Amino acid sequence: MADPYRKSSFRDTFESLVVTVILAIFGTTFVVQAFKIPTGSMENTLLVGDHLLVNKFAFGYPHGFLARLLPYRRIHRDDIVVFKFPGETDDAQEPGEHFVKRVIGIPGDRVRVVHRKVFVNGKAVPDSFVRSSYPDEVRPGDDFPPVTWDEMQGATATWRAEFQNDVKDGQLVVPPHDYFVMGDNREESWDSRFWGFVPRKVISGRPLIIYWSYETPPGQYEQSSLSDRLKQFGNMFIHFFSRTRWNRTLKLVH
Repeated sequence: MADPYRKSSFRDTFESLVVTVILAIFGTTFVVQAFKIPTGSMENTLLVGDHLLVNKFAFGYPHGFLARLLPYRRIHRDDIVVFKFPGETDDAQEPGEHFVKRVIGIPGDRVRVVHRKVFVNGKAVPDSFVRSSYPDEVRPGDDFPPVTWDEMQGATATWRAEFQNDVKDGQLVVPPHDYFVMGDNREESWDSRFWGFVPRKVISGRPLIIYWSYETPPGQYEQSSLSDRLKQFGNMFIHFFSRTRWNRTLKLVH
């Protein structure tokens, strides 16, 4: 006699699939998110081809009842954050594209850059993690706030028009609920110097660990046609073991 309480194999498989999907959606919404580094703006902390797991518990925007349930914490100076680009877009920029940068100034801080040296509230910021790509060349952003915007090639029109509202005594004052961020490879980083502050609400998490790193030429992630993707997949399949940066696997990000 058949057991009336025994589930069919189809129903059992279906329920397991539904639970898996629900957990996956919950996990990617509230817990972790995969993220890959497409540019060298954070070298040598993060390299092109690093694949990260982002901790969304850490800096998720604390609003509503979830703020009381999830272990969010305040964002501090020197934290590395992942956020959706908050400024203007152009042909090389997709709306809502994710960026990863280091927090230099938190609300109320006074930020100034003098000959590439960063000062916050009048004190020099340690730069042991900063990469210098062009040590003998004058670059946009070497001094900030700029005397004239002719020095800041690549700055957005909106930021050019608005930044003076937050400049006092030659220093940029970070407004409430905003953050000033820069890349560790500062001479190759398009960051708050060029497009402004990062609102708290667009910061989604903190890079936790590099789960895989693959040697990737700069600019490859901008090649997104089908033929480019197939070629990239083929190269990755052939060179997976030789071009994987094994020494960066499971490396914590800080």
